[in-house]
Amino acid sequence: MNKKIVWKLVASFAAVLLLFTAILGTVFVSMFRQHTIAITRSSMEKRAVSIAETLALYENGEGGAPQFGMGMGMGHHAMAGYGAYLRFLDQVAMATVWIVDDERNLISASHDGVTSGEELPENAEKIISRVLEGEITYGEEFSGLLNAPTLTVGVPIRTADGISGAVLLHSPVSGVNEAVLQGLSALGAGAVIALVLAGMAAVWLSYRFTNPLRRMNHAARCLADGDYMAKTGVAQADEIGQLAQTIDLLSERLTEARKQQAALDKMKQDFVANVSHELRTPVAVLRGSLEVLWDGTINTPEEIKEYYDQMLGESRHLERLVNDLLDLSRLQDDQFTLDMGEVNLCDVIRDTQRAIRRSVKEKELQLLVNCPGEECVVNGDYGRLRQLVLILLDNAVKFSAQKGVVELTLTKQGEGCLITVTNSGEEIKPETIPYIFDRFYKINSPQNRSGTGLGLAIAKQIADRHTAHISVESSKGKTSFFVRFKGNVI
Repeated sequence: MNKKIVWKLVASFAAVLLLFTAILGTVFVSMFRQHTIAITRSSMEKRAVSIAETLALYENGEGGAPQFGMGMGMGHHAMAGYGAYLRFLDQVAMATVWIVDDERNLISASHDGVTSGEELPENAEKIISRVLEGEITYGEEFSGLLNAPTLTVGVPIRTADGISGAVLLHSPVSGVNEAVLQGLSALGAGAVIALVLAGMAAVWLSYRFTNPLRRMNHAARCLADGDYMAKTGVAQADEIGQLAQTIDLLSERLTEARKQQAALDKMKQDFVANVSHELRTPVAVLRGSLEVLWDGTINTPEEIKEYYDQMLGESRHLERLVNDLLDLSRLQDDQFTLDMGEVNLCDVIRDTQRAIRRSVKEKELQLLVNCPGEECVVNGDYGRLRQLVLILLDNAVKFSAQKGVVELTLTKQGEGCLITVTNSGEEIKPETIPYIFDRFYKINSPQNRSGTGLGLAIAKQIADRHTAHISVESSKGKTSFFVRFKGNVI
């Protein structure tokens, strides 16, 4: 992975640099050449204008010189000075100078290959014509004649009588091309250095990228292999760091999911074991009783009735167990909907009081019921809320001592309601309290032999479905269950 990213980064950087160098080189060559030619043209124009003005002075006879026409009719000394000026004109102008009169005759030319106007190229005639019309003209038409790329500046010679001729100043542009080549060489050297630096940057960046990527890849492989404790160990404040945090979060979530799955598996195993245990005893009793009755071992009416009574009790126990399992399964299913509506908890309290009277009477218990004067209305399922209170009352009656006291109280607390069920008798051990709402959890006591261990689990599910909180306290010979309604009070 590292090598692939390195080469990709180097190739990308190189391509960008080469493209940038090509564009920059093209723009540089064009602008630099134009700028250099413009400077050269400006310099040549100044020299050509100076030469034309000097020749105009000779023509006009200013400064003591007599008037003459392009050297014709001058005095001996004037002619000598004019000829000397022409001879040294190339050195003065630092370029090749041609002088053409108004009849397009070549008066002076420092280029040995040209001696008359007839030898000039055809395109040169256009330049000379524009100059004799009074225009300062530029061109490269003389390059072929001078055997080199040449820039030409044409300036008219203006005298008192008008334009008497033209000064053509030629300068090779080879110096411009050399300067451009030198600039390109410098640009190429810079591009090479930039490529080297780009390669170094690519190696550094690839390490910065691939090192955390390797760690994340290793962590992902560990997660795929089932090692959910694996971490990336990458802490960066960028997109790579965010990805690493996501992988670490995934690791934590998978670890939690594994724990939850393990707990769920254990719960399923415990559920099957508990159900099997609860079913084994009544099924064994029923089978044993039927075998005794079938083989005729018992033949007296009293004994037969006793076995029938035993079988009836066990079948009722089985029926209760199955019903409790069905209720618990339904309440734990989110798809199972309750018959919700406005329920007055005072009505629920009175209803359960009537339903539990027989059990209370059998144990000679004192049942104290307290309801507030005002209504306590909640949004709930009347039947399930009645089942909840009845489970708590049945549990209180079961564990109360003979001739004990059971209290059922409904109170209003601000915007909420509180149902309290209290019984006197044996206390619940503190280490047992966290488990009493678990399925099939039963306290080993003589009073709980007929219990299924599902009642309090069902009560908790009903409370949860009504957004109520159920809790228990046990101390000083009393046990109290509390059901607090807050969010669904009307």
